[in-house]
Amino acid sequence: MDAVRRPGGTVTFPQTPFSAPPPIHDVPAYCELTVTLTHQDDHVKVVVALPETGWSGRLQGVGGSAYAAGDTGAPFVQAVKDGYTAVTTDAGVLTGLDTSWALTSAGQVNKTLLTNFATRSVHESSVIAKEVVREHYRRPVSYAYWNGCSTGGRQGYSEAQNFPDDYDGILANAPAVNWTQFAVATLWPQIVQNQDGHVVSNCVLAAFQKAAVEACDASDGVRNQIVDRPDRCGYDPRRLVGKVVVCDGEEVTVTTADADIMRKIWNGPTDERGKPLWPGLPKGADPIWLAGTLPGFPGPGFPVAAAWVQSFLLKQPGFDTSKLTYQQYRDLFRQSVREYDDVIGTSNPDLSAFRRSGGRLITFVGSNDQLIPPGGTLKYREDVERRMGYVNNFYRLFLAPGVDHCSGGNGAAPVNPLGALVDWVERGKAPAVLAGASADATRDLCPLPQYSRYRGGDPKLASSYRCA
Repeated sequence: MDAVRRPGGTVTFPQTPFSAPPPIHDVPAYCELTVTLTHQDDHVKVVVALPETGWSGRLQGVGGSAYAAGDTGAPFVQAVKDGYTAVTTDAGVLTGLDTSWALTSAGQVNKTLLTNFATRSVHESSVIAKEVVREHYRRPVSYAYWNGCSTGGRQGYSEAQNFPDDYDGILANAPAVNWTQFAVATLWPQIVQNQDGHVVSNCVLAAFQKAAVEACDASDGVRNQIVDRPDRCGYDPRRLVGKVVVCDGEEVTVTTADADIMRKIWNGPTDERGKPLWPGLPKGADPIWLAGTLPGFPGPGFPVAAAWVQSFLLKQPGFDTSKLTYQQYRDLFRQSVREYDDVIGTSNPDLSAFRRSGGRLITFVGSNDQLIPPGGTLKYREDVERRMGYVNNFYRLFLAPGVDHCSGGNGAAPVNPLGALVDWVERGKAPAVLAGASADATRDLCPLPQYSRYRGGDPKLASSYRCA
């Protein structure tokens, strides 16, 4: 166990592959305690931050992203500033996109570390943090909250499904639930291009996205560069065939082959008979992340998906996943579910224990999520309702029109969803809406089955929309 005093004040953060977090000001001094535990040939670190002043009595678990199980950066420090004791864990694995921990020296999947990453370490970090708080402040945690997006969102759902007493409230956004399907499905755009022998340039991919938005934008009653319901957008990519787009100063004519690839990407992966295996990329979302090439990222395709197939399914790190045949891809999709759904699928629709514990769960997903297309989360919600009936009394899912993965895009993202969760848990005030904002507009997000609908007025004002 190691303890370090952090002086607080203005805290800055390094550039990450995905963002450059802004500095956080007026952070109170805090004690950062690191606890190391082991199960079998692993060394898991649990980091707890204990504010010297202004502690609210609350605990906040901080989730990770990609293959990082936790985050001691901006979300962790923000929790301290907001008066929480913060806790996060590395699960004994590495960070970001590094999956070199996945295989043992014998070339087999490291089940201990995978279990840590999937479920165990987040639970243990909650138990440890509560004990640390009791010892440090001489009183127990009043309320415990989880806060995560992407991998952090999946971790929140894992807690609700497997350890329903760990957290009173769970904020789990853009969650990577149905991991075993999602982590293979997002390779589909690369498989299609390789197997059909035609690669669509980033520029043409962007032209398809723009065309779909222009075609379906007004279907919700207002033109604002947002497709509220991509699932209802019937735009056919063949309508762009023959059009000329400018790519790096050169004119390029969109071909039938381009349109065929885009259609398959939007439709999503299929089995041998053409039956859908998983939802595709929503129309309006940026297709370049899954279908194009990204500077600074290793190889083609979404790195999280490529690493899952390389390390956990094929057990061949560095394998070029874009070269998989259609049949190999479909076999791997089924293998992923068969071998790992019980470990990391995070798709159990039975949340009855979490409901009995008095827990509250809030999720928002962006309709333009380009990394974890929202169809998987929407399907999971349907599965929960099919099993449990009405669940809005403890579990509310909000769709954010025009929002990308976790944030960004043209739409309004929630401005204080954690505050809404606290109000629900501690005051019994269920959120009728989540207040959202973009750079130049406001809009309230509605809990399913309601959707935000334009009713007239300035489209940049939340008052111009209603939930119906």
